[in-house]
Amino acid sequence: MRFHLIDRIDRWEPGKTLAATKYLALGEEYLADHFPQFPVMPGVLMLQACVESAAWLWRVTTDFAHPVIVLRELKSVKYGTFMLPGRRMDVTTEMTKVDATAGTATFKTKGINDAGESTVNAIFVLHGYSLANRGSTGAATDSRLIEHWKTRWALLTGELRKK
Repeated sequence: MRFHLIDRIDRWEPGKTLAATKYLALGEEYLADHFPQFPVMPGVLMLQACVESAAWLWRVTTDFAHPVIVLRELKSVKYGTFMLPGRRMDVTTEMTKVDATAGTATFKTKGINDAGESTVNAIFVLHGYSLANRGSTGAATDSRLIEHWKTRWALLTGELRKK
């Protein structure tokens, strides 16, 4: 099962910052199990929203040069208040370091609910790479992934509606 958690990208400055939004609806399937009598967004999914936000910042910074971006290292994660259905989480991401040789970038992120309460703060490293040098179908897969990410970016930023 795969979740796309970021619902909207509000603003960005390539190489520096990105602000995104996650709206938590009661109908999200994982809330049925976490927890039936007290549904809250799992901490790992709050962290995933932060990772997604950082991946979007790196994509727009590098003009989508990395078709695949994965979490390489968690340096610090702190959780705050519960994220409840019906609430909004605003995620802000700051790119703090890029190591082009290693294909990594370090990010500092924070999530705050619509009441101004901290939900999650994290520092982590993402690794970006291409599939082109991993086999004969890699380049074609890279192209499809990049087109997918560009289309999704246009949806999240509202650029698709402007066309």
